[in-house]
Parts: sequence; structure tokens; C-alpha cells
Amino acid sequence: MKVDTRHGPDLRRPAVVVAIALPVLLAVVVAVLGLTFRGRGTEAAPAPVPAETGPLAVPPVGATDGGSGGCVSLLAALPKELPADPDPLSARPIAAPSEAGVAAWAASPRPVVLRCGLPRPAELVPTSPLTDVNGVSWLALTDNAPDPALTTYVAVDRPVYVALTVPTTAGSGPLQAVSDAVASTLPKGPVVVR
Repeated sequence: MKVDTRHGPDLRRPAVVVAIALPVLLAVVVAVLGLTFRGRGTEAAPAPVPAETGPLAVPPVGATDGGSGGCVSLLAALPKELPADPDPLSARPIAAPSEAGVAAWAASPRPVVLRCGLPRPAELVPTSPLTDVNGVSWLALTDNAPDPALTTYVAVDRPVYVALTVPTTAGSGPLQAVSDAVASTLPKGPVVVR
């Protein structure tokens, strides 16, 4: 029996075209995606930005006890270099005018800054978690971002409050070194939460 195809469309032809076109289209999409994403992840990491070493302008924050005897003693006991990852951080001069009780070290992308003589932090409440580092109780404060760039630690068991702001990339060395200086110059006292 002979089929007469002159009177209507051949329904087999579109099925054959689709059967060939879909795998070809899929192969093209996979190739384009492969080329697009292949270069990602293999690019060299950008060179680290060198730390600024010139005088640092530090805005005032109302450190009313920054000139106290305790703060003067602490600043004199601070190391000229802080241990950090990957290299030690050198002391950085503070630009004038500035409040008393401020020290800084060169770090990238932001400097390490110490402030002594601050008022009691409002975040210090009875349920605040504290971290003990070399005998000093610290309250850790972040910007609550999923991946914070800076952490500020506040020593809360001394006669004056000391805040150390450190880039998260510096590691724990700066906090350990400053804890040693705080422990050796400022007597330990009770944590006053309210």
C-alpha cells in the first residue's frame, strides 16, 4: 500500500527536526555556560592593598577619661608592633588634633585603632557574652553584617574602658598583645553592667 503525502503535511518531519534540534541547542547552551564560567575562579587574586602608614585622622568620640593616669600608662606600655596575620603591624602616628588616649597601627584594609577612656558601652548588659584574653574580659562588637570587616573589642573589667578596633583579616595577635598591655597596666575590677 502506498501512502499519498500530497494531500496533507507529513507529521513525521517536525518530530525529526525537534529530535535533532533539542540536543544541538542543549550542547550549545552547555558550551556557552562552560566558556562563561571556566575563567572564573582561576583568575589571580587582586594584589593586597598596602597599609597606609601616614598620620591617621581619628574623629573624637567623647573619651572623657582618655587623659587619665591609667590611659597614659596603657599607651606607654603598648607595643610598637602588633603581631598579625600575615605580617606584624607597625605603630601609626595620630594626626593632630586628636583626643587623648588614642593609638593606631598600620593594617590593610583599615588600621587597628585603640581608644582608652571611653564611656561604658550601651551593649554591655547582664547577658552580654564576654571573652577572656590573657586575663582581660572583652565585649566583642561587630556591625552585624554576615561577614563583618571589623570587630571592636571593649575591655570591660578595668577602671577605664578600652576599645580595640581590628580588621577581621588581622587575626587574634593584636587583641592578645593589647590584652597583655592592659593586664600589666590597668588593675582588674568588677564588670559593671548597669
